[in-house]
Amino acid sequence: MAKIVAVLYDDPVSGYPPRYARDGVPRITGYPGGQTAPSPEAVDFTPGELLGSVSGGLGLRRYLEDAGHTFVVTSDKEGPDSEFDRELRDADIVISQPFWPAYLTAERIAAAPRLKLAVTAGIGSDHVDLKAATRRGITVAEVTYSNSISVAEHVVMQILALVRNYLPAHRIVLDGGWNIADAVSRAYDLEGMAVGTVGAGRIGTAVLRRLKPFDVELHYTERHRLPAELEAELGLTYHESVESLAGAVDVLTINAPLHPGTEGVFDDALIGRIKRGGYLVNTARGRIVDRDAVVRALRSGRLAGYAGDVWYPQPAPADHPWRTAPNHGMTPHVSGSTLSAQARYAAGTREILESWFAGRPIREEYLIVDGGALAGAGAHAYTVG
Repeated sequence: MAKIVAVLYDDPVSGYPPRYARDGVPRITGYPGGQTAPSPEAVDFTPGELLGSVSGGLGLRRYLEDAGHTFVVTSDKEGPDSEFDRELRDADIVISQPFWPAYLTAERIAAAPRLKLAVTAGIGSDHVDLKAATRRGITVAEVTYSNSISVAEHVVMQILALVRNYLPAHRIVLDGGWNIADAVSRAYDLEGMAVGTVGAGRIGTAVLRRLKPFDVELHYTERHRLPAELEAELGLTYHESVESLAGAVDVLTINAPLHPGTEGVFDDALIGRIKRGGYLVNTARGRIVDRDAVVRALRSGRLAGYAGDVWYPQPAPADHPWRTAPNHGMTPHVSGSTLSAQARYAAGTREILESWFAGRPIREEYLIVDGGALAGAGAHAYTVG
């Protein structure tokens, strides 16, 4: 029997929902490109429930405990005496989410001799030290595509919120005011602007598709150039480098994974290439940008706005400078954890566990590290440095 430790975010401060705003969520059976949605043998939850917090347990408790496994769920993940560190010592499997990452460092991996499988409930496994995992032969898997569209929708929402100056206008209403001039003094149309994405994988491509009807110029850069027919369909301009892309756009969105080649790439120099008064949206990973360079660009007016939902570390401390920077639209890391997405990534996590316990191969598209090397989606998206 195995010990599974899941690190999930805290339950709602206001209490677990006694009733949900909607009676359910649409059933998604497949994604663009042909990949099917998660298909476990069974689930013990109702889609649309809050599954990603501690009490929800990803809907796994009955399945795991009925099979005789030990299932520990905690939100306590920081510090050497955290519950995560204590339980990790004899854990066989760790489950975490990008929204509340349990940083599986080389030191933590070394302190967990029984660890064999690390599962990301969602997408993005950069909170796992992939180099250490490959050395130890630990399998790393994530539920690829499960919340990609969720994130793409969040990107489009935040682009519009920044460009249209939505948040300050809404604040005027909340404060009982009605000064239209104040509301529109920083509001523009997205129509006619040049919008670019760093990264055009599943999320980046979904963002481009959703922006096409807004009559904008679409640009992108990507390690793996998109097919010519897709470039023609969306009217895309390809850039060989992120520097070239930054200099060509009014709005830039980051949709690339964090790895040694992308960490800290958005520094003062690169941000300075974006047109004055440009907008930057980052729902990828906080460490892709230089934290303080973003603040400087907002305060100087080089950037008219910055938004996203990724920070470093997560959760962000109360004194994180992005919280008080001007003209920002930051949210906690929520873009990929809608109730709709939770149903998919919880089901995908169970599908991975069912395969693991039955000795069946885990879906190739779910794999990040397998057999001591990058594999599946990991070989496409990550580098090990």
